[in-house]
Amino acid sequence: MFSSSRESQITLSQKKHPVFSAVTNKMNIPMLLQHPHRHFLKGLLRTPFRRYHFIFHSSSHRGSGVPCAQPFNSPGLHCTKWMLLSNGLKRKLCVQTTLKEHTEELSDKEQRFVDKLYTGLIQGHRACLAEAITLIESTHKRKKELAQVLLQKVLVYHKEQEQINKGKPLAFRVGLSGPPGAGKSTFIEYFGKMLTERGHKLSVLAVDPSSCTSGGVGQSEFAVADMVDMFVLLLPPAGGDELQGIKRGIIEMADLVAITKSDGDLIVPARRMQAEYVSALKLLHRRSEVWRPKVIRISARSGEGITEMWDKMKEFQDLMLASGELTAKRQKQQKVWMWNLIQESVLDHFRTHPAVREQIPLLEKKVLSGALSPGLAADVLLKTFKSRDL
Repeated sequence: MFSSSRESQITLSQKKHPVFSAVTNKMNIPMLLQHPHRHFLKGLLRTPFRRYHFIFHSSSHRGSGVPCAQPFNSPGLHCTKWMLLSNGLKRKLCVQTTLKEHTEELSDKEQRFVDKLYTGLIQGHRACLAEAITLIESTHKRKKELAQVLLQKVLVYHKEQEQINKGKPLAFRVGLSGPPGAGKSTFIEYFGKMLTERGHKLSVLAVDPSSCTSGGVGQSEFAVADMVDMFVLLLPPAGGDELQGIKRGIIEMADLVAITKSDGDLIVPARRMQAEYVSALKLLHRRSEVWRPKVIRISARSGEGITEMWDKMKEFQDLMLASGELTAKRQKQQKVWMWNLIQESVLDHFRTHPAVREQIPLLEKKVLSGALSPGLAADVLLKTFKSRDL
């Protein structure tokens, strides 16, 4: 459950609610435009229109939303409406590309597997959560497709539960980060026990964003910040070389800074460091209209400041929810993850293209030797990739 000092944790907590949805939320990508209709849409998009504008709506229940024609005979499916506007011409298409349609492509064994994981997730079974995470992390093509079917089912369930909860999130997602030696694991243990004793359910997802060379906080921390509601930076009561690896951008993203190990002989340096960061944060760009980052001192050994830290977290959640900033933040995160996944997929297709793959070693060698500019090498590879359909 707890990681080494080189790891960063994402903590998820909400009273009386399972938190698996928060773990999977980052990959909630709807499965749209699947096999039965993709050729139809490709043919349509190849028509000689100069300008395209797409608008789609979807209704989650049969008979709700805007009525539309039914060109495909699949009763019980909700409809996604596309409108193509080009040179004043409007064409309405009803493309039924829903979860039910996609799951019809699964074999009986695959369907049973997905249903088993889904049922286990919504019932809070830890073994199913672990198996689901393994499935989602898989790079196998078919398993990735199964993962998306599972995630879409979870997304539908999650939305239904949020509606029952009057639109409020079911989980509070907190990202914890800090340099090696900040006491992240010790804090997680103490903090987690406190929350579970108060009746909360807690899940910890550990990732390793540290630089393999410097050991400092690395680029992956920006990815962590794009997964969570609140980003917390844990810092030991030290300075100089020990904190050189922390980038200014990471500090700017922090909603709460906690100076750890504030006990014994370290109380004085912890207080001094708290004052320094209070002054420093005043000079940074303010990212929220309703919340200004706070700096507190904590000790997982004595318990000092831990309750205050939880109170600050709840205050942050309440203010962000009331202002609508939390909802907007989550929506933005979903969009960011969509484009991240697209970029990863496109780059993978590019690298695995046979002709491109053959040329990469040669062109890289020429770039390294200075015989070819990086821009020209990139142009050659891109032209090779684009020519695959000619």
